[in-house]
Amino acid sequence: MHKGSRELAHSLRRGLRLPVFAGPMFIASTAKLLVEQCKAGIIGSLPALNLRSTALLDQALTEIRAELAAHDAGHPGKPAAPYAINIVAHKSNDRVAADLEVIVAHRVPIVIVSLAAPAEIVDAIHGYGGLVFNDVINNRHAVRCAESGVDGLIAVAAGAGGHTGNISPFALMQEIRAWWDGPLALSGCIANGRSVLAAEVLGADLAYIGSPFLASEEANTQQGFKDMIVACGASDIVVTNCFTGVPATFLRPSIEANGLDPKALVRAPDAEINIKDGGSNAKAWRDIWSAGQGIGAIDRSEKASEFIGRLARDYEQAKQGLAGY
Repeated sequence: MHKGSRELAHSLRRGLRLPVFAGPMFIASTAKLLVEQCKAGIIGSLPALNLRSTALLDQALTEIRAELAAHDAGHPGKPAAPYAINIVAHKSNDRVAADLEVIVAHRVPIVIVSLAAPAEIVDAIHGYGGLVFNDVINNRHAVRCAESGVDGLIAVAAGAGGHTGNISPFALMQEIRAWWDGPLALSGCIANGRSVLAAEVLGADLAYIGSPFLASEEANTQQGFKDMIVACGASDIVVTNCFTGVPATFLRPSIEANGLDPKALVRAPDAEINIKDGGSNAKAWRDIWSAGQGIGAIDRSEKASEFIGRLARDYEQAKQGLAGY
């Protein structure tokens, strides 16, 4: 079995202000948010499908590369962190081949592949020296992805936002780390510095953070969505397969605002899944809002760089606090 590279894991962390990988969020993530994440010292990310065509993806990547190059020229001592683009490798996504061609042309440093890791995608990214990460929700899935030759794994544990996992991070991390030495990120309820440090203690090289950025100024989220992130906590999160066909997390107040009873959600047995639109019902992401259980730590809407700055300070304080034990 492919066990991954420990040296690659170390090299990814070098140069980062924080051991943090921003999660790509359907609709909410923007090229501007990605750029600000990278400039602030964490790995930024963006779903390819957030650009509504391959041509727009090409344009966005051109702009991202130019902005990051300009930042590096002006800050030679603190270059931007690498960035990642997410591809959903599902049969309903008819843009995979075209988007992959653009990603290869721009030599995107990191590609996150969701749902599967086809050999043709892995080989194409490796062809120019890029890295491939795959998100997984259980150990069996992780093994399959490792065997396909991916460079890194993203363990999506219970409490993560969007299409979520249902396994405790303690169980998921210890099962994967029993055999995987390569880069490993942990996703699920990570929203402050202590959580980042806790992810490292569990064996993660990187904390994978998404939901806190929903409230950032650069996110493509309505003000009402940002306000709801600030106001809500873990008890306001509902996990249901009703909207997308697979378990996903949604904010209870947004479900109720659309005239639905969270306790009465029932999925039609013949409903189809269309991952290209985020699930069989695109309204599930546009009008019914998704977030992870960690949002109770988010108490304000602010620039992404300001949140990352607070995250870094909290992380350092957490490390200092543990030194006294």
